[in-house]
Amino acid sequence: MIMDLQTIKTVFLIVAPFFVLTMIAVIHASQREYATLRQKVIWMLVAAIPFFGFVVYFLIGRRKARRSP
Repeated sequence: MIMDLQTIKTVFLIVAPFFVLTMIAVIHASQREYATLRQKVIWMLVAAIPFFGFVVYFLIGRRKARRSP
């Protein structure tokens, strides 16, 4: 069951943007201040959920954070 080059390219082009956006969301969450450390960890975990965690984080979690000094 070897994938051909076209299949590998297609999978990469679909997965890569989700991976990049997920990493941006996790890094963003790690650089922000939340009311408690527990909230920060929860939002980092939410942001790390593949394919839709970054959407939830940027729609809801980002608003609950303050920029770190």
